[in-house]
Amino acid sequence: MRRVFIAGATGYLGRHLCAEYQQRGWYVIALVRKTSQAAPIAADQLIEAQATDPETLRGVMAGADLVVSCLGITRQTDGLGYWDVDYQANLNLLREAERAGVGQFGYIHVLRASDMAQVPMVAAKSAFVVELQRSAVAATVIAPTGYFSDMADFLKMAQSGRVWLFGNGNKRINPIHGADLATAIAEAVEAQLDWQNVGGPDIFTQRELAELAFASIGKPSRITLLPDIIRRIALRVLPFVTPSRISGPARFFLSALALNMVGACHGTRCLKDYFENSIADLKSASIHPISTERKEL
Repeated sequence: MRRVFIAGATGYLGRHLCAEYQQRGWYVIALVRKTSQAAPIAADQLIEAQATDPETLRGVMAGADLVVSCLGITRQTDGLGYWDVDYQANLNLLREAERAGVGQFGYIHVLRASDMAQVPMVAAKSAFVVELQRSAVAATVIAPTGYFSDMADFLKMAQSGRVWLFGNGNKRINPIHGADLATAIAEAVEAQLDWQNVGGPDIFTQRELAELAFASIGKPSRITLLPDIIRRIALRVLPFVTPSRISGPARFFLSALALNMVGACHGTRCLKDYFENSIADLKSASIHPISTERKEL
């Protein structure tokens, strides 16, 4: 049985990756920060270690055939930044993989990273990719367009009554569901591809995303197009007026909005169904709220 070591296993994509590799018959080893706090994961073994501390990684990859890392942060917490996690923690994983004689390393990057080099999160990821491609370990870099969950921002704006877009709203993207992305990653790694740009089955303009969001909640579309110079000004100002935990993801989002983010089409899950399921879940939660009352024993 082949063995895969998955870093970032407790995150959205990591959980899908664990399930995908288990379904493929691999022995799944999941890296977690604390086993006591890890929700159920489709893994055969949990390894408790801190990727930011290389000493805790000693020996954890013994016998592994493959390492797949989707380790990264979207918001800076615990005093850690992008260079601590997206770069250094992944580099620590790579160095341990080299010591353990792991044959292949898969890494989840960002589509069109070279066009967003000024974004701190992307810069840190790109610096790690340089180290990965220099390594003797065979590397597969997967660059997804964006997750369905990222598109929830359009749904939130629609629910508030208006969607705000920059420019003409014609930039395109084909976001992908986490489960479909996990399958595409496993296939790219199995094929030993050096690099794979990955997106979902359906391509949308930003305007079409907004219209889909309004249709999902059953309201007429109300879309306002803002001059793109406002976006560019915001990119310059944000680092000076907001903390890094806010400006970091915002700078990535605003930069990506100016690009066509279209990767090779993969998967079968549709964003329309994701939006409708999200709305149904919200309605169910409002009808059946979770009780927080203390019950006497």
